[in-house]
Amino acid sequence: MAAACALAVCVGGILPAVAQHTRLFPPEDLAQLEGPDRDAWQRPDQIMDALLIGEGSTVADLGAGGGWFTVRLDQRVRPNGLVYAEDIQPEMIEVIRRRVQREDLKTVRTVLGTPEDPKLPPHAIDAVLIVDVYQEIEQPAKLLRNVAASLKPTGVIGIVEFKKDGGGPGPSMSVRVDPEKVIADARAAGLELRKQESFLRYQYMLIFGARPK
Repeated sequence: MAAACALAVCVGGILPAVAQHTRLFPPEDLAQLEGPDRDAWQRPDQIMDALLIGEGSTVADLGAGGGWFTVRLDQRVRPNGLVYAEDIQPEMIEVIRRRVQREDLKTVRTVLGTPEDPKLPPHAIDAVLIVDVYQEIEQPAKLLRNVAASLKPTGVIGIVEFKKDGGGPGPSMSVRVDPEKVIADARAAGLELRKQESFLRYQYMLIFGARPK
């Protein structure tokens, strides 16, 4: 799952030129994110349980990439829930739209965000999931502040990233982000750490909510 920045050339047309973000996951490599062993090490059901995602929940998959997690969120919240599949690369959005049609994902709505703003509806989301994309975010505190504005009063944000212990799948050690950095960015965005989960072998999971005023 990879957040992506709007590129100059989009599927189906030409977009205005924008600054290129060299750390973004390339759309042509999406197949790498769909490995047959990912369910085993990613543990999507436990991640969704930790965020209390269930039937009828309104959730967002931030940096949805090709929709690997989006599909699983759809299965969890249907028939009365809603899944916002957000990305900042038009190519990724087009991939998800085709997947929605092909797999009949009735709860999914695609959202083309920007690097600083996911363009989610305000005060509407029960849980926002940000998986394996933090190293691609240029201004994390600003983005998280905008994400926080989309949460319901009881809403939460779950951030899942790879550890720096050298094991398992994932990006190179040089681009992995320490959990302390994520926590500091979240605090700067007005969030507080609610819980740090330890059930993932290769990753850490941080759960944030709005800081009491």
